[in-house]
Amino acid sequence: NKHNGHHAVPNLHNSSATSQDGDPDIDTMPLLAWSLKQAQSFRELRADGKDSRFVKFMIKWQAFFYFPILLLARLSWLNESFKTAFGLGASSENAALELKTRGLQYPLLEKGGIILHWAWVIVLSSGFGTFSIGYSLMYFLTATCGCGLFLALVFGLGHNGMSTYDAETRPDFWKLQVTTTRNITGGHGFPQWFVDWLCGGLQYQVDHHLFPMMPRHNLPKTHKLIASFCKEWGVKYHEADLVDGTIEVLHHLSNVSDDFMREFVTEFPAM
Repeated sequence: NKHNGHHAVPNLHNSSATSQDGDPDIDTMPLLAWSLKQAQSFRELRADGKDSRFVKFMIKWQAFFYFPILLLARLSWLNESFKTAFGLGASSENAALELKTRGLQYPLLEKGGIILHWAWVIVLSSGFGTFSIGYSLMYFLTATCGCGLFLALVFGLGHNGMSTYDAETRPDFWKLQVTTTRNITGGHGFPQWFVDWLCGGLQYQVDHHLFPMMPRHNLPKTHKLIASFCKEWGVKYHEADLVDGTIEVLHHLSNVSDDFMREFVTEFPAM
């Protein structure tokens, strides 16, 4: 499935704009590009081999669009979960193939859970029938988008802005997992206990990726061993707090934008 695919090849590019053999979590074009190659990947979809105006606009300003896109993330997840549960579509060709061959493990429970979820959301958002339609809609959007932002901030810091690879140049398994992943620590006024609570174990993302089936209460012990092992073998083991990690992500997006736009400046120099 999508998450297992991500675990197998984190931050690995698709071999083409139409293939799905890379990490599905960074398959974010044309909204976000995590490398220059990815930013240029949609050229193969056009007859003239050039970037569309929409791609140029989005990639140029992607560092500014990052947070607005995260705000809308949970709306997309809700849509995909509803479509999947009721057989109305799939988020990708790989997901469609999996649904066709394996189906849902608990189809009735999936549908029942979705129905109960939306029934409760409607009741809560309407103030048990006391709110106006406009107020209810704003309540729903604020709660849903706020939840999406916090969730995306936590898991986005795990990989966004870290190294990306092509299939031909990727390192071996453990180096791939370590160099594409970031752990989250306390700092900038956020104590470690708050980070532990907020992230729920994903603050040890490097360790989780190396041992994905390990119970999260064992990850702190594993963390010390893995950090020592990486230091011994000269592999970068990266950690950052919530503020520095977010800044790193924004700088990375900005650098990709600069590289992408620099080509146009070179191609059409000022007269």
